[in-house]
Amino acid sequence: MILITGILGQLGYDLAKELKKRGKEFIAPSLEELELTTEAGAKDFILAKKPDIVIHCAAYTAVDKAESEQELALTVNGFGTRWVAEACRDVGAKMIYISTDYVFGGDGHTPYEVDDEKKPVNIYGRSKLLGEDAVTAIVEKHFIVRTSWVFGINGNNFIKTMLRLAETRKKINVINDQFGSPTYTVDLAKLLADMAETEKYGTYHASNEGFCSWSDFAREIFKQAGLDIEVDGIPTIEYPTPARRPFNSRLSKKSLDEAGFNRLPDWQDALKRYLVELKK
Repeated sequence: MILITGILGQLGYDLAKELKKRGKEFIAPSLEELELTTEAGAKDFILAKKPDIVIHCAAYTAVDKAESEQELALTVNGFGTRWVAEACRDVGAKMIYISTDYVFGGDGHTPYEVDDEKKPVNIYGRSKLLGEDAVTAIVEKHFIVRTSWVFGINGNNFIKTMLRLAETRKKINVINDQFGSPTYTVDLAKLLADMAETEKYGTYHASNEGFCSWSDFAREIFKQAGLDIEVDGIPTIEYPTPARRPFNSRLSKKSLDEAGFNRLPDWQDALKRYLVELKK
């Protein structure tokens, strides 16, 4: 049996749909049933249900807010993940932990390998790295899957924001010096479901193929949506935010290749399918 945390999030929602499609038995505790700010809240449900696999999608993800809610972000993503990991160890469950490109410093222009130096530039990144360290130290049968620029049907994301802004504007300023890969949760969910059936433990990078800037992404959104919106690319310095963002979020997929997992489709293809899903 598989246990999914964070089913109300973008990834958890699509992961549940994918597992259901495959005929897999899973449970998805509510926020009240599995609560990541206390040890008992994080552990008791897992210890009672004794799942074979825990896919830990739940997280504190408000990147800017984390700068002013440091204790909460570090508790949920750091200690909360540690407690989930300890429960997995105690019941002998595999654990899949969803992490982020934000564990890296964002320097340079080349894709990060899984074992490159971790230098998070904000609290959110620090908190997710604490989670990674806990999983690595505690759960022998673990997968750590770092992803980036996530979008799905169930929640807010960059695509929905751009489409909403397009309703009232003809010109939109978008950052042009941060680079990475958008990731469609439908595609990522398929990979996670595949991983769960194996014992190819380790750390992986998983995002849709190809790299772009946020302004490139915005232009492609409007192009595919058939909207005549001008995108003005601006540097990060012109759009200050409470949390620093990495300039380079490119992730190398070498680890997927070496383990024999399929890479995710191109991000433009993922966007096309997502826009169709949005219209349903």
